[in-house]
Amino acid sequence: MAEELIVQKGTREEAYQSLLPQIKALVQGEPDVIANCANIAAALRQTFNFWWVGFYFVSDESELVLGPFQGDIACTRIQKGKGVCGTAWSEKKTIVVEDVEKFPGHIACSAASKSEIVVPILKEGNVIAVLDIDSDVLNDFSEIDKIYLEELALLVSEFIKA
Repeated sequence: MAEELIVQKGTREEAYQSLLPQIKALVQGEPDVIANCANIAAALRQTFNFWWVGFYFVSDESELVLGPFQGDIACTRIQKGKGVCGTAWSEKKTIVVEDVEKFPGHIACSAASKSEIVVPILKEGNVIAVLDIDSDVLNDFSEIDKIYLEELALLVSEFIKA
């Protein structure tokens, strides 16, 4: 597939419905995890204009390490159970935060971040990475985001080796 993204105007759900097949085509046949995650982060940011989009990879049993991302500089390492990313990892579930200031233990990598969604990427029942998306708008994420980003996490789990 050509490295061109067609951004669907309309509802957020329509944008996801247009974007996910394009991402699948983009990563198909590309074995490099870093390249694929970098393009996915770019596609999500380009489509939705999110403040920050990126991946953290499980490096061992105690921390996540920053991977490909789009946005301002970020925290490099996050401990298991710490912040939204570490909590999503330890609980093995997607976490949607309407207002990051109200999340106990939130790690503020940027004061511009107002809301966040973190989706764990699982392989054989274990979290191998998380997809972290921050918005500079309060309450920017809904069940629609959760549904489609969890579908995207399944796709990503197919090309990340455990």
